[in-house]
Amino acid sequence: MDSKLQIFVLFGIVVFLVCSEAPFVKMTNAACESFNKSWVAFHYCRLKAYSRNKTSLNINATFLEPTNNVSIRLKILKKANGYKPFLFDFSFDACEFMRRRNKPVAKIVWNLIKDVSTVNHTCPYVGLQTVSDFHHIHIPLPWPSGDYLIFGDWFFYNKLIFETNVSFTFMEDL
Repeated sequence: MDSKLQIFVLFGIVVFLVCSEAPFVKMTNAACESFNKSWVAFHYCRLKAYSRNKTSLNINATFLEPTNNVSIRLKILKKANGYKPFLFDFSFDACEFMRRRNKPVAKIVWNLIKDVSTVNHTCPYVGLQTVSDFHHIHIPLPWPSGDYLIFGDWFFYNKLIFETNVSFTFMEDL
């Protein structure tokens, strides 16, 4: 009876250690800039610190004119003696993606923000658009530790309207 209890406790400890190991991701900076303030106005774009290890992203923007043609260019840069290109640099049609969800990298980003944003419908986009209290980041790919920057350039009718830049630290807990 005592050996069964010991095996059960040992199994519980192993399960706890395996399940509790997770990567540490902390957003360190957020910047949003509108290049056409008559089309998109940012009310705020900031990080809110809850603790030393937890921050949340809050973006509040108003699209003043409706748009049916949105393209996004996403780039990830890794900090190594300055920011260097890393992993991907691609563009996609956001209106088509919201109808079909057919771009794998865009789908990873979409799965991160879909529960905390109001951009969960197809075109046209007009009015208040928000990302609020975004803090849970789960990257489903193997990822090296380091500092990263995600550049997002947003085009309406093939004209650069605004950009969003979010930097974060990723630490693999081995």
